[in-house]
Amino acid sequence: MPAAVEHPREGEPQSLIDEANILRERLPRNRIEIIGGVITAAQPADGAHARALTKLMRPFMTAGLDGAEADVLQGIGLWLPSGPQDYAIPDLAVVDADCEEHLIENNCYDPAVFRLVLEVTSSNYQADLRHKVAAYAQARIPVYVIIDRKHQRLHVLTDPAEGDYANHRVHAPGEHVTLPESIGAEVKLGVEAILQAAGQKS
Repeated sequence: MPAAVEHPREGEPQSLIDEANILRERLPRNRIEIIGGVITAAQPADGAHARALTKLMRPFMTAGLDGAEADVLQGIGLWLPSGPQDYAIPDLAVVDADCEEHLIENNCYDPAVFRLVLEVTSSNYQADLRHKVAAYAQARIPVYVIIDRKHQRLHVLTDPAEGDYANHRVHAPGEHVTLPESIGAEVKLGVEAILQAAGQKS
């Protein structure tokens, strides 16, 4: 689970974003986020995590989601409405091609340009399965996919409403998942191949 960071004390930067940016400079390989007004610092991902993301990009790009209308990006900042300075950095996202015209603050972009976000769990799996579900739903991200390495499952959450997703489907190895065409193309994911690439994280 990512470590929570204390709020600034007297004489230190007053802005959570200032504090998060100082922490990012001190821990450049960690993923620093603010969710629910709490700064978190997730440890660097392992090789299997990175391998899974590379393999996951392929079906999205093959389906045409990397061109004139959309891009498939790793580590792009997502501004969140859950707090005045909240933001997340999903592992993978499908965004509108003009997303750079929708910069809000701190290298983070308007949630309206995000068609899908995807997380591959690491030591922070509880954040991906709980806190980020609420945060992404509140931001009205249409599709949230979680590669749950600890429990060897793939989650697809759709239809965000009132801080949660109305539909939450869990898929096991051996299944093939077709993601909603609302992301801009038909994308099929083989659960077993993705989980094998990702490895199992305790």
